[in-house]
Parts: sequence; structure tokens; C-alpha cells
Amino acid sequence: MLYKKIKDLANGELENLMERASDLMAVRDAVETILEDVKKDGDNALRHYTEKFDKALIGAIEVTEDEINEAMTKIDPSLLKHLDKAASNIRKFHEAQLPRDKWFIEISPGVKAGQKTVPLRSVGAYVPGGRASYPSTALMTIIPAKVAGVKDVAMCTPPGPDGKVNPLTLAAAKVAGADRIYRLGGVQAVAALAYGTESVKPVDKIVGPGNVFVTTAKMLIRTHAEIDFPAGPSEILIIADETANPDFIASDMLAQAEHDPNSICVLTTNSEEIAANTQQRLGELADTTPRSEIVKEALQNAAILIGASLDECIELSNRFGPEHLEIMTADDETVLDRIDSAGSIFMGKYAPVSTGDYASGTNHVLPTAGYTRLYSGLNINHFLKYSTIQQLDRKGLQSLSDTIITLAEEEGLYAHADAVRLRLKKNE
Repeated sequence: MLYKKIKDLANGELENLMERASDLMAVRDAVETILEDVKKDGDNALRHYTEKFDKALIGAIEVTEDEINEAMTKIDPSLLKHLDKAASNIRKFHEAQLPRDKWFIEISPGVKAGQKTVPLRSVGAYVPGGRASYPSTALMTIIPAKVAGVKDVAMCTPPGPDGKVNPLTLAAAKVAGADRIYRLGGVQAVAALAYGTESVKPVDKIVGPGNVFVTTAKMLIRTHAEIDFPAGPSEILIIADETANPDFIASDMLAQAEHDPNSICVLTTNSEEIAANTQQRLGELADTTPRSEIVKEALQNAAILIGASLDECIELSNRFGPEHLEIMTADDETVLDRIDSAGSIFMGKYAPVSTGDYASGTNHVLPTAGYTRLYSGLNINHFLKYSTIQQLDRKGLQSLSDTIITLAEEEGLYAHADAVRLRLKKNE
């Protein structure tokens, strides 16, 4: 773990911390091979790669309604209630993001301009498996698509060695409203959603997190389907001052570290006491947590950085652009006002990242590796398209005619100008 004052960081240390993007080029050749195989061989390639990577022999690629209903019977009713509660909060938050279906404003007399909003026709939600199952990601990817009005939402998630999908993930997909579920993971799932196969219908957009192979695949299929954004190993940055609780900070860093050995956890604080106490608590907690092996490996990527002031801590956070940002200070609102790059922001000592991961209603599918400077986290707009509208009467066209004709002819586009002249010469 890196433990230093910000001013003492060597250039290499700071750059390594900031430039944490996965090396997509390192896996590109392997990913391209799988994409091409699925495009060429369809379902046969899907079964081959599922056996190779997931150690599962699968027959039917789509999960049947009977399998989904059977999975629902295996879930403790109290657990289903918690799924429903989380789903309700996620639905409520994303409904609040919905824009107007259609609107107009009068630009000038006789000239109206507006916008029409329509949902995408089909979306593929990728829900990871592997080290853990993520029913929460099924809720986060499917619910906003259905709220937006997408009629066809498919989910892909890896099967276990028995060829079956985790029952809780199936239950979450049903609660969220998925129309189809495929027992597919990895690059082959992305390929199937992008190109289509005998069993898998192609979609217009693919959303959801994944490892470096999945992320690379998403980046490479964009001529066939749009994607949300690059999303890699999970990360957290915490801004804390002397009023923060080191136990809470250490616990939240640990929670992020247990995701993956490549997870990144950063504390930046203007208090040397908070820094020292947090480091001590992290060491103690890492020895006792159930996923200790993963946590300890991830903490090798961690950093505790001491700023000369809170200003320096905020500046470092904005440069880092974290996926998850926690603010634990005496004046969280003032710090919040100065944040310009963060995926999801958690304010105060009672808002750990876990709240957004599961039940507060906000979305946990977020850009990582500094991409928050370019992308927003998954939201309702990822599932909508916007068409602009123009509606003019004769008076309105007349008021714009000189401007349109002059600019069109200046560009050498004389037919553009004539399209206006013709209308104004007609007496109708």
C-alpha cells in the first residue's frame, strides 16, 4: 500500500495511480478471435467457449420459463422481499430521471422547434459471474431499460459448472422484468448480443460491467451495437478530514477491495492521524475478513495520501476521477460543490458505497479508470434516443429565408437555397 504525503509522491507513483486503465491491447487478439468465431459459427462457438471458460456443457442457450420459476421457488421469501425493496427504490429513482416524451418551444413567430424522445428497441444487459454472483447488477441494468420503455431486454450471465444460472440472479432478472435470459458469459456473450446467433437475437445496445476481456469486446463490437462505457475493476476514493471515523473509512476501503484483486482503494485526507489510524485498521480487518486473500491482494494497489489541505485532497480526487467517491468531512456540501469528476458520490458517515450498490436507488454500473471525466454512470438516458423537430408556417420560413439562402449559397449548396425560394414563390 502506498502511504505518503501528496507533495512527496514521485512522478511515477502519481502517474501509476492515475493511469490505472486495464491494458485492453494486451487481450485484443484473444478477444477478436472469439468475436470472429461467434460471428462465423454461432451457437456452436458459444457452447465451445462456455465449456472452455466456464467449464459448463450447455444444451439450450436460453434459460426456460420453467427454470426461472424453479429458481424462484428456491429463494427464501424474505430474500425475495429484499430484492423487491431494492428493485422498487431503483425503479423510483430512474423514473425520476425520465424526460418529457415531446416538447416544443417557439424560436420566433411561426418557427417552432422541439424534441421527441423514444426508447431503444432492444438492449442486452451483461451481468458478471465468476468470483461471485451479482443479482444486484441484474436489477441495475434491466430496471432502467424497462423504465425507459425498452420493449426487448435480454440478460446474459455465465452459468456454473452444472450449466445452470445462479437462482438469485434469475430471480432478480424476473423481478426486474427481463424478457429473455441467456446462460452466457465473457466475450462470447458480448459477441452473441452484438451479432446474433441461431439462439440469440442481436440487440441495439449492450450495458453492464465486466472484466478486461468483456470491456475489450464491448469496445470492438461498436459498429454492430452501441455500449454504455468502459467499466473495469471497481474503485473507491474517500475524501476525509479530522472529523471522519477511521473505522468507517477502513471498512469501506475493505468492501471495495473484496470485489477483485485489481480493485483500487484510495484515501486522501488532510489529517495525519486519520491516515495512520485508517492504515492500522485496514491491516487488522484484512486478516479477519472472509475474502481475505482477495482483499490483501487488492490492498497492494491501495493508497493513503495525506494532503497539506482539504483543497489539495479535492484536487487529487478530481484528477483521479473515481468510480465511487465518499466524502466524510465537516462540510460535505462545500466539498461536493467542487467535485467535477466522479461516478457516484456518497456523502456523510452514514452513506457507504454499499447503499448505492444495492438499495438507495441510484445505479451502481459506473465508469472506472478515470473515464468519469468523459462518461456518466448508467442512467435513463442510456436507453433513450432524441429526435429534434422543426415545425414552420409560411411566416416563419419567410423570417428565416434571407439567413438560410445567404448561408447556403455561401457554402455552394444552391439547392438548399432553392428549397426555401420555391416555397415562398408558391401562393397556396
